[in-house]
Amino acid sequence: MNGNIEYRHNFPLDPREVVRVFDASGITRPTADLPRIARMFAAPSLVISAWHADRLVGISRSLTDYSYCCYLSDLAVDKQFQGQGIGKELIKRTQAVIGEEVSLILLSAPGAMSYYPGAGFQAADNAFIIKRKR
Repeated sequence: MNGNIEYRHNFPLDPREVVRVFDASGITRPTADLPRIARMFAAPSLVISAWHADRLVGISRSLTDYSYCCYLSDLAVDKQFQGQGIGKELIKRTQAVIGEEVSLILLSAPGAMSYYPGAGFQAADNAFIIKRKR
């Protein structure tokens, strides 16, 4: 799947296309609940999307104050397009928007733990979580 990838900042996304990318990426999200996916993308602080022609192939969604911290809540690339650096470019573009004063934080899915050190992240041993119930 070679070709030019176009990146878009806060471009409106069709929730059905988001579900397709999530499902095609292997990431676990509540994709059977389309209204919930729509709410997840209704008012995010920062969305960078990757497009091949007119097809959405990658997404990063972050919540940020643009001053101190940024939580990268979703990073997904369609498996057909993985291994081309799209995920790293989504992270790079997120960092470019938030700037050097802002920490980029994420919770990794168990299957992606080995990916993030290669993308510039350091493991943190001072994090806590109250997990969602559904």
